[in-house]
Amino acid sequence: MKALVVDDSKAIRQIIRKGLESMGFEVLEAENGQEALEVLKTQGPVDIILLDWHMPIMNGYEFLKTVRANSAWDNIKIMMVTTENQQKSVIDAVMAGANEYLMKPFDQEMLETKVKMVLGML
Repeated sequence: MKALVVDDSKAIRQIIRKGLESMGFEVLEAENGQEALEVLKTQGPVDIILLDWHMPIMNGYEFLKTVRANSAWDNIKIMMVTTENQQKSVIDAVMAGANEYLMKPFDQEMLETKVKMVLGML
């Protein structure tokens, strides 16, 4: 299975990468939504995207809406992984097509559980 981790923090990308690789995923990375769109176009498709909200150039919410507007990517699961905890933001993300929401900070068990749940592996 293939995952795309989109976060402007290299440290967070490494933490998520390590967790996903331990689950057997091939992991791609991007620092912002614009870069992530290029990764999807050139190296996609992926099974799941783990997406930060607050990033420069193109934030996670803008990226989410862009991906969901392209029917070629309808089967990709998207999980927001963010510190954004305002109820309105969570609702906005779900309404825009996010499949799940994981709040930072998180641990390996939380990450694995959410990923498995989103992909129907539980």
